[in-house]
Amino acid sequence: MLKGFFNVPAPVNEPVYAYAPGTKERALLRQAIQDARGQEIDVPMYIGGKEVRTEKKVKLTPPHDHKHILGYYSQGTKEHVEEAIEVALAAKEDWENLPWEQRAAIFLKAAELISTKYRYKLNAATMLGQSKNPYQAEIDSACEIVDFLRFNVKYMSEIYQQQPPANSKGVWNRVEQRPLEGFVFALTPFNFTAIAGNLPTSVAMMGNVVVWKPSNTQIYSANVLMQIFKEAGLPDGVINLVYVSGPDAGDVIFKHPDFAGIHFTGSTGVFQDIWKTIGENIHRYKTYPRIVGETGGKDFIVAHPSADLDVLNTALVRGAFEFQGQKCSAASRAYVPQSLWNDLKGLMERDIKSFKIGGTEDFSNFINAVIDEKSFDKITSYIDRAKTSADAEVVIGGTYDKSTGYFIHPTVIVAKTPDYETLSEELFGPVLTVYVYEDSKWSEMLELVDKTSIYALTGAIISQDRYAIDEATYALRNAAGNFYINDKCTGAVVGQQPFGGARGSGTNDKAGSMINLLRWVSPRTIKETFTPDTDYRYPFLSEEQ
Repeated sequence: MLKGFFNVPAPVNEPVYAYAPGTKERALLRQAIQDARGQEIDVPMYIGGKEVRTEKKVKLTPPHDHKHILGYYSQGTKEHVEEAIEVALAAKEDWENLPWEQRAAIFLKAAELISTKYRYKLNAATMLGQSKNPYQAEIDSACEIVDFLRFNVKYMSEIYQQQPPANSKGVWNRVEQRPLEGFVFALTPFNFTAIAGNLPTSVAMMGNVVVWKPSNTQIYSANVLMQIFKEAGLPDGVINLVYVSGPDAGDVIFKHPDFAGIHFTGSTGVFQDIWKTIGENIHRYKTYPRIVGETGGKDFIVAHPSADLDVLNTALVRGAFEFQGQKCSAASRAYVPQSLWNDLKGLMERDIKSFKIGGTEDFSNFINAVIDEKSFDKITSYIDRAKTSADAEVVIGGTYDKSTGYFIHPTVIVAKTPDYETLSEELFGPVLTVYVYEDSKWSEMLELVDKTSIYALTGAIISQDRYAIDEATYALRNAAGNFYINDKCTGAVVGQQPFGGARGSGTNDKAGSMINLLRWVSPRTIKETFTPDTDYRYPFLSEEQ
């Protein structure tokens, strides 16, 4: 077997295409959408080297056009989970013993395939299956997943290079990073194709084998990702893609002795239930499982009286309403000084009224549909309660319709009390709640922001006063794992802003960084002595002369 110390290609962030009228990429994306809409596909599970289909078929429909059928996926059972675990464990030895540069080459090739051959197919799948406009799909299912793959390869090589100092005479100390013992469960969300791809691949990259269960509402694009991974050369059984209910998956996986970890993005409630279940089954496992999760957010934008109104308005309307507010990082609460509120409200009304709302096939639509009827009903129930509450007022938007798609007009609520429900509870939709504070109570307001929510994912301050920026940065140091100054609180870029939060927002293991990859290895230190001692006696035992 060939040996060598290998340098990996230096990662750079994937360029974001503009999709402006007349561009080549715009035409290619339109064609990919047309091709996808023109056929009904039969989406299998991928277990080992097999495409597994079942008799139970479930429709795949665009959230913005729920009468149109994109295809069907095969609903699996507990038996399919058991089979996926078996083939993963069977593939484990060959995969973890494959030289790391060979694993790296697979994922670097996957990145190139997404960047070139599959860019428009994957973007089209994300636009249709998850109702993202061209820009939101581009920054997600093209650029971010490519960045995850390329930067993670670099981080992997740096982890392997980290070694103890070599300055002990007659001794060689070294560290090896072993894959975890067993298999890892990747449980991925609907809202980012990139996250759905990163959670299983970051684990597999470090030599682990994976059982991957995506959200049912992301299966359409997950299928394309799996095709890409296979074309890139991923061996059978390393990542196994199954479509089963959460309870069925959990009942098998969390009782299995070879369960070694979970990589999760989803709701705080689900993650807490998973943690509890793992704790109850801890005696079953061969090793203590790694539990890595990024969960909910109640992300804030805080405006100081010195804030530039145009900067503040743009941060709010983009941060709150891009992708219909369905980002873990979306701005869902804002704290605005009384002196700025009337003018800010006017700017927001102007911009929100200019939003076009509709399907993703029309590239002029800024706002598309929320993911499904369950989400639609939850979000609109909050809007309806705000309309009749003495403690809140709907000042912009508040209308909705699900006759053809799950459309909710971007909505702004003014809360009259600082503990109103939409200031603290996660809605995951196009709803922004504003609390207007007295200018003189800036410092007290910062304390309020810190204590209002259980979450601590993202947050931002908009200010032209450097003392205020410094005060807020310190006062809110535990309120957000990603903090922004004079910018919206969304849009973390791999390699630039590692993403994750603490408190009710997760374990803060920072996707898109070396920190995350270190969770998927177990280090072993090795000390080799070249001139070992041959006598138990130490010098201090010698008799005085």
